[in-house]
Amino acid sequence: MTSNAATRTTGYGSTLTQKGALVFGVVFLIVGIAGFIPGLTMDMGSMSMAGHGSMALLLGLFQVSVLHNIVHLLFGVVGLLAARTATGARLYLLVGGIVYLVLFVYGLFTAGMTGGANFVPLNSADNVLHAVLAVAMIVLGLLLPRAGRTAR
Repeated sequence: MTSNAATRTTGYGSTLTQKGALVFGVVFLIVGIAGFIPGLTMDMGSMSMAGHGSMALLLGLFQVSVLHNIVHLLFGVVGLLAARTATGARLYLLVGGIVYLVLFVYGLFTAGMTGGANFVPLNSADNVLHAVLAVAMIVLGLLLPRAGRTAR
């Protein structure tokens, strides 16, 4: 007897969708950790807890704060947990992609601004990265489940 549920939970990271979520989860964990490592993050002394005033730059490009790094770490943990099931992995990729799309649009209007609306440290490099992440995660969330079905 074969059920749809049996094929959705075939093992940790066993489908293409689960592997995609696993890769994104690991990368977000690495980025979150790197945001706290001097040398990988420049101007660590100017890193604030949150807000646009943080001038710390991950890899000298991406503006980060303590909260920003913690969010990356949490997003990574969620990716690792989501990779346990195909359904969870697909949801992680799609919702994560939508979150990054919203963050990209938010960054278009607030990057470089001072004031209450700019509560996340973002610069142009962050905006480009968020756009790429949004497209990649959404496309993979839509295509990997189909690719996995045709490969069987």
